[in-house]
Formats: sequence, C-alpha cells, structure tokens
Amino acid sequence: MSILEIALASQIWARRHEKREAEFLESDGPKILQRVAFAFLAFTLLIAGLNMAAGRPQMLAQQSVPLVTDR
Repeated sequence: MSILEIALASQIWARRHEKREAEFLESDGPKILQRVAFAFLAFTLLIAGLNMAAGRPQMLAQQSVPLVTDR
C-alpha cells in the first residue's frame, strides 16, 4: 500500500468511528427534569417499600431530640 492509500484508509476509518458531541436543545431541558424527577420518585418509593417490608415505617420525627448542654 502506498502512503496515500494508508492515509485515505485511516481517514475513512476515523470518520466511521467518530463520536459526535450531543447538542443541547431547548426541548432537552424538560426531558432531563422529567428523568430526574422520575428517578427521585422511584428511589423514594423503593426506600418506602423497603421500610414497610422491614416493618418500620419511616417517620419524620419519632421522638424529640435531647439538647446537649454538657460538654
């Protein structure tokens, strides 16, 4: 193979395996927020389900927190 053929083959191979950068479009913002909200909701439901299966539902405040005054 000549140098020209090698260069041409290399250029063709590089273009076929080139990864194009994704552009951020205006319509991508709501899709990203929707996916984040869905992931947060799914994770919250998973944790709640695991807590219910363990027999201890999660409470925000089960008891008062004692104040630490002595150090």
